[in-house]
Amino acid sequence: MKAIGSLQQKEREQRGAQSSRPAPQIPKPLSDEILSWAEVNRTHRIRNGVYQRNGRLISLLTDFGRINPCYPDCIADTEDTIYYTGDGRRGDQYLNPGNRALLAAIESGHAVPLFNKLSVGRWQHMGFWRVVEGRQVFSEQENRMLWRFTLKRAGRKTR
Repeated sequence: MKAIGSLQQKEREQRGAQSSRPAPQIPKPLSDEILSWAEVNRTHRIRNGVYQRNGRLISLLTDFGRINPCYPDCIADTEDTIYYTGDGRRGDQYLNPGNRALLAAIESGHAVPLFNKLSVGRWQHMGFWRVVEGRQVFSEQENRMLWRFTLKRAGRKTR
């Protein structure tokens, strides 16, 4: 387990070294089409953020911490990289089936769809993403251990 002071502070410091660049924006959605929950639910069959079946990651949900601050997902230094908070709403996150599926996705290298919740019943398909790294860290803001996964947009060159 790796403990750090504040996830957001460390990530801000990493971006601060490149302060001449504008702050990264939420990644562009696959299209401007707004999806209903019924449409998202055709792929993502549960209400939790991590949908897996038999240990294989199927799809992910996020809201970038706007609606559910206990999942402080955020953009890295480019919009092609996301720091995704693992599965587990309260207390320390552990290697439950969702987090194990995220770790297994690193090995398999397969891409999964990511859906961004804009508001109740309004979603955007953010494209397909690969999990490239996972680590457990301490979040001072959340006062708990979190699994932090690095997602890279599939199908684009990334830095």
